Amino acid sequence: MRLWFLVAALVLAPSLAKAEVASASPSAFLLRAEAVVAASPDRAWRAVGRIGHWWNSQHTFSGDARRMTLDMSAGGCFCERWAGGQSVEHGRVVLVMEHEGVRTVRFVGGLGPLQELAASGVMTIVVAPDPGGARITMTYRVAGDSALGLNAVAPLVDQVVTEQFTRLVRYAETGSASQ
Repeated sequence: MRLWFLVAALVLAPSLAKAEVASASPSAFLLRAEAVVAASPDRAWRAVGRIGHWWNSQHTFSGDARRMTLDMSAGGCFCERWAGGQSVEHGRVVLVMEHEGVRTVRFVGGLGPLQELAASGVMTIVVAPDPGGARITMTYRVAGDSALGLNAVAPLVDQVVTEQFTRLVRYAETGSASQ
């Protein structure tokens, strides 16, 4: 499995400008990813909101990312719903704004197993104009009880979040999250 991640990282490196665990401690970590996409800022922004098109189904509760939605308005839900009335709220949108052509969406929620750990997460995605098209920046700040040892979890969460970010970049550029 680690070899697959290494191969994927090498293949995807040209489109992914930067992804990293920016900081980590037993009680918190910060992930950051940034890329310039060969797409207009409008197209990149629309791509962010179409999360069910670019999120990997392997990282869902239902097994099908098409069941995921991101309501791009304050109070909106980053949710997943499937048969039998089952659902999960991955996050709650707390900010959507545009200032001088820079668009930002922010949601609060512990993704995946972080939810059960009662770790709090804040993800911010910014789309800004760039000479190469659009610059997409994503940060994910997670905090919780220091007994959780979040610094040990950070690299694993980074792998999953970086994969989703890479898929977003690909979707914004090509209309497909697949390679």
